[in-house]
Amino acid sequence: MNYRSIKDKPLEILAILLLVVFLFPFFIVIINTAKPADQIIRSPLALPTNWGLLFSNMNRVINSPNMNYWKSFMDSAIITIFSLLTIVVFSSAAAWVLARNHSKWSVLIFGLLVASMVIPFQVVMLPVLSWYRTFSKFTGIALLQSYKGTVFAYIGFGCAMSVFILHGFVKSIPLELEEAAVIDGCTTEGIFIRVVFPLLQPIQITVLILNGIWIWNDYLLPSLLLGQAGKIRTLPIAVMGFVGSYVKQWDLILTSTLLAMLPIIVLFIFAQRYIIKGMVEGSIK
Repeated sequence: MNYRSIKDKPLEILAILLLVVFLFPFFIVIINTAKPADQIIRSPLALPTNWGLLFSNMNRVINSPNMNYWKSFMDSAIITIFSLLTIVVFSSAAAWVLARNHSKWSVLIFGLLVASMVIPFQVVMLPVLSWYRTFSKFTGIALLQSYKGTVFAYIGFGCAMSVFILHGFVKSIPLELEEAAVIDGCTTEGIFIRVVFPLLQPIQITVLILNGIWIWNDYLLPSLLLGQAGKIRTLPIAVMGFVGSYVKQWDLILTSTLLAMLPIIVLFIFAQRYIIKGMVEGSIK
């Protein structure tokens, strides 16, 4: 055993401990989805005696009118997909413009975007709700309990971090590529679409993953804009359908939580090669 392998042992042990800590909540959810509610309360850390109950609980959750799983799944998918597409396009364009223009206005706007990242959502959530109501009252365009209002909010709260990440990547793109495109007669829009936007793909994957996990799992913003009993309900809101004032169906709550996590887990398994590639190339840039 050489010196390097001995030196790396503490780091390996630390990594294993961190893995156990991070996966422990997921382990608790898995084992408790295969138990009845009373057994979960009595012994939440015990292994289930009948793993077949897992599929029974899943069937109960999917067919439960309290959750309406497939409708909630589609609502979450629509909001997440449209938010991500819009965030990526707008953030890429904004980052490119801010990185290539060195005026005082560009520096000020970029500074405001970075500063907005430190403002907690809880500080502005009530003003946002009030502004939505006022806007709907004067324009007749319903933003509350609608897809467009929720997507618009995610664009506002997601673009600041996305522009910050993309801005550093844009500065590493050689300016000569854009100058060559200008010589070839390419317009400003053409330079962005044909030259810059394809080169941003590695870091865009990272932006998609970071925002996608946040939007899919978010509970506070959708519950504020969509409500608990509205026609549009994302999966995190639908999970609360099993939480009553006096009775909490822990077997169905944990099973619905697992079903809400599965799409993101499956997506990560199949897309991890592209995710890691995007992160590595982004860090190199």
